[in-house]
Amino acid sequence: MALFGSLSERLNHIFSKLTKRGKLTELEIRSAMREVRVALLEADVNLKVAKQFIANVSEKAVGQEVLASLNPAQQVIKIVNEELIALMGPSNAKLEVSPKPPTVILMCGLQGAGKTTLCGKLALQLKKQGKKPLLVACDIYRPAAIHQLQVVGGQAQTEVFEKGTQAPPKTAKQAVDYALKMGYDTVVIDTAGRLHIDDALMQELEEIKKAVSVTEVLLTVDAMTGQDAVNVAETFNERVGITGVILTKLDGDTRGGACLSIKAVTGKPIKFIGVGEKLTDLEPFYPDRMASRILGMGDVLSLIEKAQEAVTEQQMKDMERKMRESSFTLTDYLAQFETLKKMGGAGALMNMLPGAGRLKMNEADIDEKKLERTKAIILSMTPKERDNPQIINSPRKRRIAAGSGTSVQEVNQLLKQFDQAKQLMKQLKGGKGKLRLPF
Repeated sequence: MALFGSLSERLNHIFSKLTKRGKLTELEIRSAMREVRVALLEADVNLKVAKQFIANVSEKAVGQEVLASLNPAQQVIKIVNEELIALMGPSNAKLEVSPKPPTVILMCGLQGAGKTTLCGKLALQLKKQGKKPLLVACDIYRPAAIHQLQVVGGQAQTEVFEKGTQAPPKTAKQAVDYALKMGYDTVVIDTAGRLHIDDALMQELEEIKKAVSVTEVLLTVDAMTGQDAVNVAETFNERVGITGVILTKLDGDTRGGACLSIKAVTGKPIKFIGVGEKLTDLEPFYPDRMASRILGMGDVLSLIEKAQEAVTEQQMKDMERKMRESSFTLTDYLAQFETLKKMGGAGALMNMLPGAGRLKMNEADIDEKKLERTKAIILSMTPKERDNPQIINSPRKRRIAAGSGTSVQEVNQLLKQFDQAKQLMKQLKGGKGKLRLPF
């Protein structure tokens, strides 16, 4: 399902009705706002937040400037977009950096929100920014919690500091001293979660804060729990004083309530969002981009960033040269599938394209299994066949189909698609201007 698919679909339906009407009356706008309010409440948005949001939008939308404009429906959508950004933002909240190293990040949250895995994801993010993080195991209660952190630390190629079942405040203090000695500039402390909020958990977090100078207190909350996530954030903020929130499981069947309510209720920004199981599936939170995705306008900037991470500048230059010289082979074609996989898969990317929501395109519409079968066909070819597909005759096709577990018909289909792609490249080559790659 697309991110906030149900809410996006409802809002698109409401606004499409406004767009069809041309000129709008105050009554029509207020009626549409009532529908938006219902959509927000169904998405599990906090009642007070939803009421205030509608009041803010209505006040601006029924002004003469909007009603008298040439395209009032577009003006209303623009106002809704601006208010969504204000509700969640207004801008990207970066991690604070301590003026005196190391920066200490205290991770907290309830059990099951994905906090320990998130420590590894965060370490990977920090390394991409040129930081040298150290992970610290301070969850001494959950069986195998320390081992789990060591596993994710290994995947992120980040050292894990642990002292077994020693008191967490003491371990945290020793970890910071170790970081200073070994040149680590960031310390990420994984703490114990509970199945519910209890006094012992809060007290331990308070003691860790007293033992070390904490720069950030990041609360991990499960976006799928909706309003419960907001209540958890409010309680943690009152007791421990959080500085930011990381929303996990945004790739699940999320209604959007937590994402749209947390900042308004707690006053604390969402700093990152977890969008999958892989260590790379952690993204900085941009309120403007999220608002665009909710309204079905896509998220092209995030798409570009994913492309830049997946493909080096040299690879892009090489591919552009091959396209210009018509030397693009099936080996290069295969490389494009690998790039697509690195960027999160075709389905995830479709949801970032403008209008995908209106077309009801999501992961289910992209047959990932078919892409895997295409890869299998290419891998069953010899290097000579990949470079010269014109030599693939009937006996070769039968051998390739047998080797890839596919049919001759599927092999023919792939060769036809590849030929069409090469023809398109020739047309682009013949056109004016520099050839632009899709990623």
